[in-house]
This record gives sequence, C-alpha cells and structure tokens, in this order.
Amino acid sequence: MAAKIGGAVQLRKDDTMKRTPIARPSVGREGKHIRLLSNHFAVKLRGSDAVFYQYSVSIKSEDDKVVDGKGIGRKVIDKLLQTYSSELAGKDFAYDGEKCLFTVGPLPQNNFEFTVILEETSARAVGGSPGHGSPSQADKKRVKRSHLAKKFVVALSYAAKIPLKSVALALRGSESEHAQDALRVLDIVLRQQQAKRGCLLVRQSFFSDDSRNLVDLTGGVSGCRGLHSSFRTTIGGLSLNMDVSTTMIVTPGPVINFLLTNQNIRDIRDTDWPRAKKMLKNLRVKATHNNMEFKIIGLSDLACSKQTFPMKVRNGSSEVQTVDITVQEYFKSKQVELTMPYLPCLDVGKPKRPNYLPIELCHMVSLQRYTKALSSQQRATLVEKSRQKPQERMRVITDAVRGNRYDDDPILSSCGIEIEKQLTRVDGRVLSAPTLVVGNSEDCIPNRGRWNYNNKRLLEPVRIERWAIVNFSARCDMSRISRELINCGRTKGINIERPFTLVDEDIQARRCSPVERVERMFEKVKANLPGPPEFLLCVLPERKNCDIYGPWKKKNLHEMGIVTQCIVPTNKMNDQYFTNVLLKINAKLGGMNSKLALEHRQMIPVVTQIPTLILGMDVSHGSPGRADIPSIAAVVGSRCWPLISRYRASVRTQSPKVEMIDSLFKPLDDGKDDGIIRELLLDFYQTSQQRKPKQIIIFRDGVSESQFSQVLNVELNQIIKAYQNMGQGDLPKFTVIIAQKNHHTKLFQADSPDNVPPGTVVDSGIVHPRQYDFYMCAHAGPIGTSRPTHYHVLLDEIGFSADDLQKLVLSLSYVYQRSTTAISVVAPICYAHLAAAQMGQFMKFEEFAETSSGSGVHSSSSSAAIPELPRLHDDVCSSMFFC
Repeated sequence: MAAKIGGAVQLRKDDTMKRTPIARPSVGREGKHIRLLSNHFAVKLRGSDAVFYQYSVSIKSEDDKVVDGKGIGRKVIDKLLQTYSSELAGKDFAYDGEKCLFTVGPLPQNNFEFTVILEETSARAVGGSPGHGSPSQADKKRVKRSHLAKKFVVALSYAAKIPLKSVALALRGSESEHAQDALRVLDIVLRQQQAKRGCLLVRQSFFSDDSRNLVDLTGGVSGCRGLHSSFRTTIGGLSLNMDVSTTMIVTPGPVINFLLTNQNIRDIRDTDWPRAKKMLKNLRVKATHNNMEFKIIGLSDLACSKQTFPMKVRNGSSEVQTVDITVQEYFKSKQVELTMPYLPCLDVGKPKRPNYLPIELCHMVSLQRYTKALSSQQRATLVEKSRQKPQERMRVITDAVRGNRYDDDPILSSCGIEIEKQLTRVDGRVLSAPTLVVGNSEDCIPNRGRWNYNNKRLLEPVRIERWAIVNFSARCDMSRISRELINCGRTKGINIERPFTLVDEDIQARRCSPVERVERMFEKVKANLPGPPEFLLCVLPERKNCDIYGPWKKKNLHEMGIVTQCIVPTNKMNDQYFTNVLLKINAKLGGMNSKLALEHRQMIPVVTQIPTLILGMDVSHGSPGRADIPSIAAVVGSRCWPLISRYRASVRTQSPKVEMIDSLFKPLDDGKDDGIIRELLLDFYQTSQQRKPKQIIIFRDGVSESQFSQVLNVELNQIIKAYQNMGQGDLPKFTVIIAQKNHHTKLFQADSPDNVPPGTVVDSGIVHPRQYDFYMCAHAGPIGTSRPTHYHVLLDEIGFSADDLQKLVLSLSYVYQRSTTAISVVAPICYAHLAAAQMGQFMKFEEFAETSSGSGVHSSSSSAAIPELPRLHDDVCSSMFFC
C-alpha cells in the first residue's frame, strides 16, 4: 500500500513505487525581517521557443584511433567551424570539450563526417634527441615534423532535442524532464567562452592566467582565485549564480625553483629524486631554449653529463652514422652551456623513446591543477589568504558579470537571454537564538551566536577521580597543566582529583615507530597506576598530523576502553584554553555542558511529545588522487529521549569514493543484522525508557542534487529494513533533510557592510521553484564572508510547520557540546563528520594496498575486500568520544 504524504509518494509494504522530493508546503513567518542581497543575477528569457539540438561528437586520428586528449577536442572543433561554416549553415556551436555539441536549431542534416587539418603544436623529437630549434639536418627534420599538419576525422550525429521552454516550465514549478539538460547547455556556453579566453576550467569554475590571482601556499603550490558561474532555476526566475572560487595549481616558474620549494631544501643537489619523479610525472613544462611545451613522463637514470642517447649524424661522405652523445655535449654543440650538468634530465618522450631535457632549461607551464592533498599548513594559508569581506566579494562578483558580458555570446543572444548586472534583492528573516540552560539551571541567552562560561558552571559536570597525564616528548610543564586544569574545572563545577601520575616518554622511545611508542607508554602507565584509569590526558608534540594520534586513539578506544583527550602545549594556555578542553572532556565522560531551555523543560514542538530519533549521516573520503583508501561512513543517533543534545556514533568503512552508505542494514549469513541503524535503534530504546522511536529525523550531509533520489529510495529503504528486522510494529514517520555546504550561494546585508546576523533564514526569492528548501546562516561570521547552509527537505511525514522545522534546525546548531558558539550546520552532522575523521585515524590506510587481501567486507562495487574498522570497546562505544 502506498500513501501520498506531504507531497511525496511513500513506500510502506512494497518497494514498487519511487519516492520523489516533496513540494514546498508553506514558507516561514517568524523572525525579524531583514533586507538582503544574493550573488544571483536575474536572467530574462525572451526567446523560450528556441530549441537546442544535441549532436554526438567522435574525433579520430588518421589511423582510426579515437582522440580523447584534453584540449585537442576544442582546437579540432574550432577549426571545423572555421573550415566548414557554410556546410553547417553558419551555426554556432556550444561544445563541452568532449563528446557533446549543441546548436540552436538543427544542422542541415543529421549526420556529418568532416576531415579537419590541424597544425601540430606539440613537440616531436626524432631519434630520442632533446627538442631544439637549431638548423642541423636532424634538427631541420625534427622542426619540420613538429609543424606537420595533422589530419582528424570528425563525425557528428544527431542525438536529442532540448527545448528551452522546459526551463520556463520548471520555473513555473512543473516537473520538466529537459530543464536540467537545457541549463547544462547554457552552462556549457559559459565554459566555452572562458576556454576561448585561455582559462583553466574546473567544472563550472574558471581561472585566468594572471599572477595577481595567485596566492603562494609554499611547497610549489599556489591557490588560484577565479570565478564560478552557473544558471539556476529559482522561485524568482532564472538566475546566474556567480561566486569567487579557488583551486590549487602548480606554481609556475623554473622547475628548479619548484623542486627547491616542494622539498623544502636550499641546494638542488639535496633533492630526493624518487620523490621528485613522482611529483613531476604528467606535469607540463616549457623549454626556454625553443619555447616548446612538453609533458614529463619521468627522469633520466643519469645526470646530463653522463646520460647518452643515440644521434644520427652525417660524416663527410654524406653517410649517416649513429653515435652516442651525452645530453650535455648535445646542448654544448647548440651553444647552450649547462650550469648544472650534475642534475638528471626530464624525460619528455614516449615510454620506449625517451627525449631528454635538462631541468635548468624548463619552466612549469601555468594553470596546471594540483590535485594532491594539501598539508594542514597549506590549508590554513589558503583559507587565510582566500578570505574576502562581504563588500569586497560583492564588488569582485559584480565587476565580473559586467566585465565578462556573457549575454553578448551569439548562442545566448539567439536564445533571447539577457543578464542583469545587479545582485538580486532577497527578503530574509532573523530567527531569535534559543535560550540555553547551564549549571544551577541558570538561563544563558546567546548574544550574536556566542555565549561563555565566565562565572558559570556546566549543566551536568562529571567527577574525575582516576586519571593520569602522559607526555609524548612535548616541551611543557606537566605539573602546571595539571594544576591549571584542576583549578579551571573547580570553577566550572567539575571536581578533578590530582592525577595519579605524570608519565614522560623515555628518550630512547622517540626513535621507535608510532605504534611502538604508544605500546611503551601504556606499559609505563600500567606500572604507575593501581588499576585502569577512567581518563587519560595525552600531551602531543605536534598540533596537526601527529603520527602518534591514530595509534593512541585506537589503543584507548578500541583495546582499552579508556576516554582520552589530546592536547598540544601552546603559549596561550589560559583560562579560555582550559575551559575549551574541559568542555570536550566533560562531554566525552558523559556530562553535559549546556542544553536548550526548551529541551530542559520538555517543550520542543513535535519532538518532545512523541519519541523521536535524530540521525546525522556523513561519508568521509580519502585525500584526492588516492582511489585505494576506503571511504568512512558515520552515523550518529540521539539518545536519552526527549533530549536532543546527546548522541552515539556508529562508523564503518566502505568502497573508496562511494557516497551512498552501504552498511545501514547489513544482514549476516545467520540472519542477524550487523548494520549501523540497528546499533543506534537499540541504544535509543535502552536509553529512552524502552520506547521505540515513532519519528525519525534524518540529516544527511555531502550529497548533490543528482543523488537525492538515492537517499530517498536506497538509504531510506535500508533504514526501514533495519527497523522492520527488529520486530513487529508500525513504521515510524520519517523526515529527511539534506544539508549542503558545498554550494555557491552567498547572502549579504543590503544596509550594512557586515555579514548577515546569526539565525538568518531565506526561503523565498532564490530557492527552488518547486522543492522544499531554505538557506540558513546559523553562525556569526566575524571574518570573511559567511556561507549559509542549504537545507533540502526531501520528505516530511512528521508534518512540521515551516517555522517549527526552521527553529529546530537553528536549535540543533546550538547544542554542539565542544564550543560556545552556534555552528554553521546542525550538530548531528558535525558529530558524524568528527566520528568518521577520528576513527579513520585508527587504521593506517596507506598500507591498504598490501593488506586488503586480509579480513574485510566485500563491497558490491569492488571485488577487493575493504578492511573493516576496529570496533569501539564496550566501555566507550556509547560515549561522545568524538567530541
């Protein structure tokens, strides 16, 4: 039986009907009205009768091989357009750079085949000799080859018709199958414009070759500031969303400089060449002696002064002989004196046909994306130097729209598209911050999204009796840390006894592996304590990426069942510092720092009256470029209903880069369920007076609009199966909400240079024309430009009013136990992210390639076994260890 509730088709007994995102039932009314601007620019659509015709593109070389090299496609299609304009009825193309091409109106026929002659621009060396422009016979042959015209065969075949009026229908709230396709064509037009201007394209962002846009991140990496642009359907009409965007590129300049900064060395002779080879592979360089571009495939085995290659030369009798010559000798014969012949060469040839270039003659080509993971220091620099105050960001965006003159494009103008040059005005509302309750049941009213514990006690402070401090070779005064922590705890209501012992790491242990260092430390702790401690404070020597952190957390949380808090000594270890540390310790040990006044008085609308489970779901992926590292799925569930401030986490590994969580329901061979949801449902039941949840609110992070259907029809089905597997009874009602941070909509105050105030919500003007979504900026933005969270309500069987739902979302931004500020996204999602990140440290994922043949779970999308995460010890599995 299927029932239609809240605008979405619901599954009950069978799985035959598909759920779709619900329509907006109403808009919110509460809150103080505020005039806002958004980085959306209104688009007038005057020619909605236009029809896009899509053609499939096939480009083959003379020898019938398919050409799919990046960049070459655009050159071939541009040449095609120049050469055969009359055959194509003078039509302009929108080409995506790969296999699709679009025109306004049809081409004269459905299928074409053209021969395109393109001047070769890349270097080709003969006989393995280094690319050069000198006029010896061999060189003349090579130079001649490098300018040889290359022939391509291009086939165009009709694929589909996409009417532009589908966008007009979508704007009126109709479900239009072609609307997204039509918007994609318009976005492709924008991309093509920027490609012709020589920009680097990264999805819908583009970056120009201007040194003023670069920020040095050290290590041979620069942040490159550019612009994002995309067309969006909104309730106010079609709009162009423009934003400032940043990507990472390899810092242009001499390759020598790149290696020095990348490896943080002063003398190029100290280079770690195997590491350099890995870093340089596939990067493009320009040779200074002949101005030609090459792609690096590796390094020579020997230095320039010793590396030889066979070269054909003519002797006096015009016979051709092959002689071995060193790279240094070759360049000397061309009047190029190498100053560093002791360095290896770059190999810019083919695997079986090397072509050697001295490193000192090469420069990094600009606008090459850097896709490896940044270090924590590089990330911090990028964030710091990418910040823009709201007024500056508004100016940059508006100048870009006016300067780029997008609507001058022949395709856009033929569609009757005109783009406004002013930011869109939007009506917003500022919701009041929820009142909190702290120690002695004292009310605490946040001010501008912040509060503090000055002269206040924690709501439910714990008592810490058996504990110790361990120090992994950090330079600090452990006695002072102990004293300050105890004194600060006393003022906040936490009664902390003196530590049993202060354990310093043995000097000789510092040379051991991280795992061995942790084992040795535990031996010392055991020797100095009469029994297992309830808490360990761990002092680490480094703030970020400390290699002891993962093994230490695994030892405590997996093997020993001990709550632990890590700190790194700083110069700012004042009362505020120790208060922040104690907030985390208190939450981990089962205390509570504050809660909502409505929660305290059991007056939260909808949630307090009926047993309600709140879930936060997130998937964390490995660093870019590492396809062998499993993704980590984490779900946190509320406990001790009617509270909404306590959570428990359940975490699993799954196939790399897979966004959908595959272990929500996981039946074993014996019929038992070993999935995440069963664990959280049992915990809810045990901590909520043996009550099953009758309502489940799901907050899901990190999914794009194209994946909404999978959340509604795959993940939600798994959650339902997990519930049904636990016994009879009616299914609970579900509300499913997606939280997106990775979008490009920004909000600005129309009458102030400051960021929008915390609690700002927008559910009109720039939201979806049909679906139920809203933007909320729950947090204060003291620096940079605040990014609102975009919430999409896909399903609401519970039946919240718009105001109640928005107030619940805002309230859940105030229950984050680690801080004294409202956070930008609901706490359950933040907790899921923290749990995934912390348990991800349990396993050394770099070793997965070697160890994955061992025990693990087999994923449907991969035949290889995915190593399972170690489970948490029974003593800590229900704690907020992730705080």
